[in-house]
Amino acid sequence: MKNPSSYAEQFNHKFNPLEKVKIWAWIALRSILIIGFCFVILFPLFLRLSVAFRSKTDIYDPTVLWIPRHFTLDNIKIAMEATHYLSTLLNTFLISAGTTLIQLASCALAAYAFARLKFKGSGLLFGLVIFTIVVPVQTIMIPLYLTYRYFDLFGLVGLVSSKDSLNLIDTFWPFLISSATGMGLKNGLYIYIFRQFFRGIPKEIEEAGVVDGAGVFKTFYSIMLPNAVPAIVTVVLFSFVWQWNDSYYVSLFFSKVKVLSTQLMDMGSVLGKEPDLVYQSMLLNTGVLLLMGPLIIMYLFVQRYFVESVERTGLVG
Repeated sequence: MKNPSSYAEQFNHKFNPLEKVKIWAWIALRSILIIGFCFVILFPLFLRLSVAFRSKTDIYDPTVLWIPRHFTLDNIKIAMEATHYLSTLLNTFLISAGTTLIQLASCALAAYAFARLKFKGSGLLFGLVIFTIVVPVQTIMIPLYLTYRYFDLFGLVGLVSSKDSLNLIDTFWPFLISSATGMGLKNGLYIYIFRQFFRGIPKEIEEAGVVDGAGVFKTFYSIMLPNAVPAIVTVVLFSFVWQWNDSYYVSLFFSKVKVLSTQLMDMGSVLGKEPDLVYQSMLLNTGVLLLMGPLIIMYLFVQRYFVESVERTGLVG
């Protein structure tokens, strides 16, 4: 093993003083940027962690900056009661997990068709998929709501029942149907990720499966999917996190069913009786921390796989 001093000698011998200044300046600039980005991202989280465990007396104590002087769990208890945390957590998890699994299947199938199957109009259809990424969801809010408020698939509801339509509002069905048809939250982006990854897989592997007698679906689930694990991990994490934090679609389709994001928006009215606005703000920050908590815990376990998957997806795409 070489002496560390030998590396320093090689460095000094290889670069002249001007080049050394450029290298060290770039290292310093890069370090400042990384520290700055980390501060911007982590500061709100550290601040909410600090205020979540402060007592009411610590709010107006100028000597308390980060570590609470009077540690308490009352803020968390009040925030959990105001948001009905356990029931809304269950609803949020069921919606996020259900839509994630369905979006994974529908988007992977659609992306495989765009990447490997040749048919007329495929370029136009893929252009429409990209179009769904850039179009604001607010532009289709009214027709989307009316579709599920008076849901009738090709007039079949009236044929099999006495009702003219079905009211799917305040049920999980709008999320499941949208995810299955490729029109769920950010589905256009997931189709794009899968398509780019499938296009990077060598065609020889697929042709070998065809020679062995594999059809389109068998080739998809036995050859393409096992090689698309990085894309699968990326889409699963993106889909779960975005659906967990979504407040637009859940407020559009839910009025009685409560999830964490909508309950957090209603938390201000629940805490309206609290005369101290500063303390009320601290309780709202605690509620935000409760919303973020499960995602932070999940990220601690999957961050290595997520980083590797994003990196490999980018290289292949």
